[in-house]
Amino acid sequence: MTELVTLAELGGPLAAIGGAAYARHTYPAAYWSMVGLPLSVARLLASYPSTMDACGLTVEPSRWRAVAVQATTRREVRPVPPRRGIIRPTTTGLRMRLRLAPGQEPADVAASAERLRHAWGVHAVHVRDIKPGVVELQLVGFDVLRKVRMPRRLNGGPLQVPVALREDATAFVRDYRTVPHELVLGATLSGKSMYLRNLLTGLAAQPVVLVGIDCKRGVELAPFAPRLSALATDPDQAAELLPALVKEMEDRYDLIKARQGIAPGTPEELITSDIWGLPEDERPAPIVLFIDEVAELFLVATRKEEERRDEMVTQLIRLAQLGRAAGIYLEVCGQRFGAELGKGATMLRAQLTGRVCHRVNDEASAKMALGDIAPEAVLAACAIAPELPGLAVIGDTSGGWSRIRTPYLSLADAAATCRTTAHLAPDVPALDPFRPYVSPMPVEAPGPVAAARPVTE
Repeated sequence: MTELVTLAELGGPLAAIGGAAYARHTYPAAYWSMVGLPLSVARLLASYPSTMDACGLTVEPSRWRAVAVQATTRREVRPVPPRRGIIRPTTTGLRMRLRLAPGQEPADVAASAERLRHAWGVHAVHVRDIKPGVVELQLVGFDVLRKVRMPRRLNGGPLQVPVALREDATAFVRDYRTVPHELVLGATLSGKSMYLRNLLTGLAAQPVVLVGIDCKRGVELAPFAPRLSALATDPDQAAELLPALVKEMEDRYDLIKARQGIAPGTPEELITSDIWGLPEDERPAPIVLFIDEVAELFLVATRKEEERRDEMVTQLIRLAQLGRAAGIYLEVCGQRFGAELGKGATMLRAQLTGRVCHRVNDEASAKMALGDIAPEAVLAACAIAPELPGLAVIGDTSGGWSRIRTPYLSLADAAATCRTTAHLAPDVPALDPFRPYVSPMPVEAPGPVAAARPVTE
């Protein structure tokens, strides 16, 4: 009887522990709100001075503080940690601001981020510079990239698409006005197509001209044909489409020059060097060119194809160098993109400011994407596991980098979005010869019509 009572008494705590472990794995956000957040806050409050001292983030107190402590408490004067602000809980972690002591810098706190993570029992600690002397610690309670849920409040705008989730639980917004051209690399089944799918459907709801080059016979971009203003499905068609885009770019430069040639004394706000300074009624719609498997444009087998390749590469480089002011942006995707592709590959890559590297098959491919802008991000890209499709490392020419993961979007939903937003495609007469054929939606056969019942008295 005593043993049965003991087992009954242990059953409740064991069930609670098992339920907590199940919730932590299956519903990490709910577990964090109910269990993880209180525990982490308690650890932080209890161990803040000692943790800062162990991390080397404490400094000697000022002379007046030392004199006051000795006069009032007669205790030993100990180093003081940075002044802590209010702890602000979030759905994925918590935030806290620190006022740095004289002589400290944000890099000192960032170097101790891993120690702080273990001391306070959270998944990650990110340090952000707010203003001189103030940094913000963003503590993430669980792995937000394991099951991607985009934030409810997404700040978007013209040519801005929230396309993925960062590891600090904020949205990664692809902003073409800030980063005009981008290179997306990734091996097969790495999530590169999912990234492209989310980006394209996000732009479909905006008045943007979408142009595609898909040399895999259009299997990647053809489902989005209702929203595309032009589509090339092989190198021959691409060789005809690229000159049309270059001609459109030159026409837009002529439009800008006409605006610059106005009479003297005109206000400065009416003088522009790109299309965004033109009046809205004169401004042409921006163009985003998606290139899937860019290596297919470089591969040649005969001398005639080599001449065609050189012409296409030259036109791509011109679009990358001069297209931003004309409102033409490039999104170049591929599995590898290095000097081995041929002449002009390295020069084109140098014009692509943004970099997105999914899982790759070798370190050299990661270096092609990130080695010239953020060398420390190469190891992070090589560590992406195959069972995490959509996980990628992003970087830009500023040297900053972070991990992101794209949410799942089915091809059927993406194609339906492009079909419903087809009327938003701006009219560009120069691209009309390249507009893809869109098959009409099949009409469902009407069901059997019920016969009217006879009228009776």
